Formats: sequence, C-alpha cells, structure tokens
Amino acid sequence: MVKIRLQRIGKKKAPFYHIVVADSRSPRDGKIIEQIGTYDPMKSPAVLNLDKEKCENWIKNGAKPTDTVKALIAKA
Repeated sequence: MVKIRLQRIGKKKAPFYHIVVADSRSPRDGKIIEQIGTYDPMKSPAVLNLDKEKCENWIKNGAKPTDTVKALIAKA
C-alpha cells in the first residue's frame, strides 16, 4: 500500500519535513517514491509548500494520506 506521509529531515529540536509518497512498509526516513512538498513548523507562521496537482494525482491512484498530511492538505 502506498502512503503520503511526512519524512523528518531536520536536526534535533528543529524539525523540518518533506511530504513524500512512500510504500507503507518502508521506514519513516527510508526509501521514497516521490517528494511532493515540504513543511517547516518552526517558522511563524508555519511554511507549507505542496504540489497540489501531484498530491491529487497520487490520491486518485490510491495513495492514502496519513492524518497529519490530511490536515496539511486541508490547510493548503
């Protein structure tokens, strides 16, 4: 099963995330299929860059977003 989820990139106590499409069996920071956006919660207000076209295409093809990513998509 393919999921749209967050991949943590940032240092300790300074999170930064890539929004990625990955196999649900791969680890959080493991192999990905495609990167479709970024999320920086440390800035005020939080910065969200998301390729909506790619996101909609992956969801249409059966990828399931996690709860957190679903909330971020609703914000975008």
